[in-house]
Amino acid sequence: MKIATPSPKVALLTGGIDKHYASGLWQTLAALGLSIDVICNPEMAPDQFSVPPNPRFLKLYASPEVHRSKTAKLLTFICVYLRLMLYASTASAEVFHVLWNYRIPTFDRTILLLYFKMLGKRVVFTAHNINAAARDGVDSFLNRFTLRFQYRNVDQIFVHTELMKRQLIDLFGVREQKISIIPFGTYNMVPQSSLTSAEAKKRLGLNQSDKAVLFFGRIAPYKGIDLLVNAFLQIASKNAQYRLIIAGEPMRDAQSQWRAVQVEIEQSTLAQSVIQHSRFIADDEIELYFKAADVLALPYTQIFQSGVLFMSYSFGLPVIGADVGSFADDIVDGETGFVCRPNDPEDLARTIETYFCSDLFKKLDERRGRIRRSIGAIHSWDDAGRKTAEVYSFLARCKELDSAPSAKPN
Repeated sequence: MKIATPSPKVALLTGGIDKHYASGLWQTLAALGLSIDVICNPEMAPDQFSVPPNPRFLKLYASPEVHRSKTAKLLTFICVYLRLMLYASTASAEVFHVLWNYRIPTFDRTILLLYFKMLGKRVVFTAHNINAAARDGVDSFLNRFTLRFQYRNVDQIFVHTELMKRQLIDLFGVREQKISIIPFGTYNMVPQSSLTSAEAKKRLGLNQSDKAVLFFGRIAPYKGIDLLVNAFLQIASKNAQYRLIIAGEPMRDAQSQWRAVQVEIEQSTLAQSVIQHSRFIADDEIELYFKAADVLALPYTQIFQSGVLFMSYSFGLPVIGADVGSFADDIVDGETGFVCRPNDPEDLARTIETYFCSDLFKKLDERRGRIRRSIGAIHSWDDAGRKTAEVYSFLARCKELDSAPSAKPN
């Protein structure tokens, strides 16, 4: 069902990352009838696109750099920013929606933002993380200053939860009228085939009786892989059926943590119980891991909301998550998973054991379909796309955001 006119033309600035989220959004907006420019890198643009009308894919971002010098990277970034500014100066898009900043946050949040505004663009920003630097332990005065500048000068900010909205207001002084809560769309862009859980387990070398715990996604310091390994070694020492699957690429700032985890695994007597695929996982491989696993573990120490959680639900896989961010709201104990205390490997171990003794695990084949249906209803892309498009239309109608605050969609 298409939204009511007028529908402004929109530029989605993806930052060249998070293809799954960006593709869910652009496909939904296209189905609603919006004209869209998707600013992406070559790896994000699909070979063909089946939803009419087709978005226009502009590959203005560079491909991810591999083993290049700092000078070469800097020159690449400068070229990207020049392409972005040239595009903005000629683009017919009225609304610029920044899904992610690019590689020089200070520039994106200040000069580039002011340039877009000078051109008369309405700028929307999705704050997937309110302050990622604080989460990662590298916060600074400059980071907070530029974040505050960006939050104060964009026309609208999208967040995914009420908690994130409160943090924007309390920490950065953002006016409530400038914030819209947009549900996190359930991932449906990852290919799913007729592969069964039994076949997936076999392909990963698991027995059908094994109790497989999955850690999936990029390995970063705040994701608590060390806590999970500690907890796993506790329970696996008592039950030989437990298996841990680690599937994801260690980030640069997690290299020392990851090396320490690997040493801990190798020095234990349980190294054969851990499957380590510490690399980038391509889209066509993701299904294998989520279907082979019996539960996903998210032992994060800090988070706002996690796309991996919703990806897990899209496969009907329950989640064990630490009580941080909005996990306690997104995980229904005994129905879609269990919540444990953060930074507590002993409680994480107990929670994993609780899960494998629960009806949720014992009836997992039946519960998978229920989880997919329930999360699809709450976090559908249709709902997220409709609310997003309503804000676009509002911004296009209003010369000043404060001129009609009562008209802003909730």
